[in-house]
Amino acid sequence: MSRVGKRPIAIPKGVEVKYTDRVVHVKGPKGQNEFQMPPLVDIEVAPAEIRVNADYLNDVRARTLMGTVQACLANMVEGVSKGFSKRLQLVGVGYRAQVQGQNLELQLGFSHPVRFALPGGVKAQIEGNNNQIVLSSHDNVLLGQTAATIRAIRPPEPYQGKGVMYENERVRRKAGKTGKK
Repeated sequence: MSRVGKRPIAIPKGVEVKYTDRVVHVKGPKGQNEFQMPPLVDIEVAPAEIRVNADYLNDVRARTLMGTVQACLANMVEGVSKGFSKRLQLVGVGYRAQVQGQNLELQLGFSHPVRFALPGGVKAQIEGNNNQIVLSSHDNVLLGQTAATIRAIRPPEPYQGKGVMYENERVRRKAGKTGKK
């Protein structure tokens, strides 16, 4: 029995939810999202809440999908009403970033600047000493994938700790080489 799946999702003011042809459309002040429902799960949309239904007592697959669908829909409702954000830090001498329209220009110790095209729906701001990137979006999945792609350009290395890392990420440091005695 899915405890997460049985929780109702509250619909805040200003958010509009429509369910037609097994596709959920969620629209709010920050943007709009849509979600294709899997075949074993169904939802009920009331004016103030969404409830996820499935045959969770007899079907193991429906039980697992029920919690997943509830979490996805809850993230969609929260995203279009409040939005999500992720922070990245650039650690290293000369590492910095600039936003130019929908492009992010990164100086990461390579011989050339790296241009990263931000996908639609993701906005970037630069804070601090040009070494903190704040990504924001209404789509949590797209935001996480964008942050992971930017981090993969120069992941943090364990010897000096330089690279692109999430805000609270801790890098396990390794001891470097020592001279012979």
